[in-house]
Amino acid sequence: MQPQPSCPSCRQPMQVHRFASHRGEPLELDICFACQGLWFDRHENLQLTPAAVVELFRLLHEHRTDQHQPLDSRMACPRCVGPLDKGFDLVRSGRYITYRCARQHGRFSSFSSFMVEKGFVRHMTRPEIDDLAQRVGAIYCTSCGAPVDIRKDHACPYCRAAFSLIDPEAVVRAMEGYAKATSHRATHPTPVDIGDALVALERDRTRAERERQKRAFTGARDADDNSPFTGDLLAAGVALVWALVKD
Repeated sequence: MQPQPSCPSCRQPMQVHRFASHRGEPLELDICFACQGLWFDRHENLQLTPAAVVELFRLLHEHRTDQHQPLDSRMACPRCVGPLDKGFDLVRSGRYITYRCARQHGRFSSFSSFMVEKGFVRHMTRPEIDDLAQRVGAIYCTSCGAPVDIRKDHACPYCRAAFSLIDPEAVVRAMEGYAKATSHRATHPTPVDIGDALVALERDRTRAERERQKRAFTGARDADDNSPFTGDLLAAGVALVWALVKD
């Protein structure tokens, strides 16, 4: 058995979670919720079943109010401690960043990059962007994670990716055969309101920070505060998806 790996970014031990795989045996993934990242040993990213994807969304939803930290500019493979090579992959739903071990031990993927890779996102429409610009000061780019002033930019100025969000319909289509999700979709055609989801998420985070008796989340606002905050499209999308597939 391999020792518990450390996060390539923060160097803290990662949590090991078991998921169902297409091979019929448990698949252990290493997750760092503080850095919002997953370590995949070679080809593990291709082995998750639809049920495993739902379980992953459940975990991300449970940790939606966790404090997050930026990724280190220099990351190391948790297997050989060698440097990870940063690169880009392109799929139909957009471009995403990868961090691969040169010795082919695996790769580190942010939650957002994993969602782009799996086709669970769609590009935001211009009306959606304009609506968010009136309600949110900035968003985190789904491709590279950089904060972007949505009031001035209509694409990420750092990686040039179009703004995108997790699309519940795309997730359900990707999980065809998982009856619980598809039947819920058929009977609950709820429209996606990403703006409301972002505001609700910030309120949840502020409440969680107060309950933990820590300083309120930087930039957060409550119902009586009109100051801008940085919206997390990934976390808001996870919340929308979880509302769709849960009981």
